[in-house]
Amino acid sequence: QVQLLEYGGGLVQAGGSLRLSCAASGRTANIYTMGWFRQAPGKEREFVAAVSRSGGSTDYADSVKGRFTISRHNAKNTVYLQMNSLKPEDTAVYYCAASNSILRVRVTSGYHYWGQGTQVTVSS
Repeated sequence: QVQLLEYGGGLVQAGGSLRLSCAASGRTANIYTMGWFRQAPGKEREFVAAVSRSGGSTDYADSVKGRFTISRHNAKNTVYLQMNSLKPEDTAVYYCAASNSILRVRVTSGYHYWGQGTQVTVSS
């Protein structure tokens, strides 16, 4: 089993920045892809970003491309999401996810483990 713990959420004004962190523990050797998803009230959980095991390959949703950066520090079993130029529409609960696969990184069903989520609120 793998446990994921997110932290770093909070309240920020539009145009500001936040960095989310997600620490993995347990059977981390089985983790390949790590990703971030978000879910706003009344909406489905949506893909934000993903990073490969080596960190050399990344993928982003169009809505965050150019503003968010995902990175990974394998020695610390941690994945980060640097969020810049935040907009009110970025307000959501952000979830960290981990997968034993390199496939289907943009869908929730492609991930095996999930964190509890951290709230990000962007005020206008």
